[in-house]
Amino acid sequence: MLREVLTEEAVGLALAHDITRIVPGVSKGVLFRRGHVIRREDVPELLNCGKEHVYVLDIGPDEVHEEDAAIRLSQAIGGPGCEFTPPAEGRVNLTAAHHGLLALETELVHRLNQIEYVVVSTRPDRVPVQRGEVVAATRVVPLLVPESTVAEAEALCAGGPRAVQVLPFRPLRTGIVSTGSEVYKGRIPDAFGPALRQKLEPFGAPILAQTFVSDDPDQTRAAILDFARQGAELILVTGGMSVDPDDRTPGAIRRAGATVITHGTPVLPGSMFLFGYLPAEGGRDIPVMGLPGAVIYEKATVFDLVLPRVLAGERLERSDFTRLGVGGLLPRQA
Repeated sequence: MLREVLTEEAVGLALAHDITRIVPGVSKGVLFRRGHVIRREDVPELLNCGKEHVYVLDIGPDEVHEEDAAIRLSQAIGGPGCEFTPPAEGRVNLTAAHHGLLALETELVHRLNQIEYVVVSTRPDRVPVQRGEVVAATRVVPLLVPESTVAEAEALCAGGPRAVQVLPFRPLRTGIVSTGSEVYKGRIPDAFGPALRQKLEPFGAPILAQTFVSDDPDQTRAAILDFARQGAELILVTGGMSVDPDDRTPGAIRRAGATVITHGTPVLPGSMFLFGYLPAEGGRDIPVMGLPGAVIYEKATVFDLVLPRVLAGERLERSDFTRLGVGGLLPRQA
């Protein structure tokens, strides 16, 4: 329980919680931390913060202090790829231990926040994050919570995937097949190659080569299979993805032996995107993507949502694409 004491009479007592000092428009931070033993010279500073009373703490056997609760919650939800900050003002941050994909168990996060007093806050799911970036935070609302509250949250997290993970990116060897007679015959310069190099570079994914073919689906099929033989771990096929009769890339991908997971996604721009898996030697499947022209000139398309997940090793199903409709209306290039 908390015991209220006049600030002038609190010299020699330990604070029950952090004291925050706010200087409007200048700063906000911790003036004194939990456990600080108040000195006589601290009294004016506390009064200047509006603290005419301070609180000392007598914790019962069935109670947990907010900082201890935040530590336990963070350890319950944090999985591989997560690091933890010391508690500050009752909050513990989870940070990314490396560059990777933030992978959340969103339903688990929802269920944790249904527990009274528990707070679990995260970045959006399946986004790339940098090392040291804050990806989630935990705390409880009151200064003291029942032990049963924290124990309930810990039990909910036990025995399954952690609520918060950061999956490392894998540098998949990538082959690019660019279709279209206009580029193949040199009538116009290729725009896909530079765009894809720019998108792959941040993930460290090496490009094996870029092969140019005409609109002939047999050439496209042969180029796909050639990359598979070369050991490509990801194959990107550009162009020929619209509804025009001479756009034959989807058929060529199927004829190469790929199982198409989806052709078309509820994401704009980039709705004509195709995704599938091509069987290869050794039992592994090679992700194959058919990229529409929007990838060249739009700020972001479905490709930017899917690429990090593939490079993080996730195996995607059709439901992963149908769920992209919520939030799938992406900003257009200015």
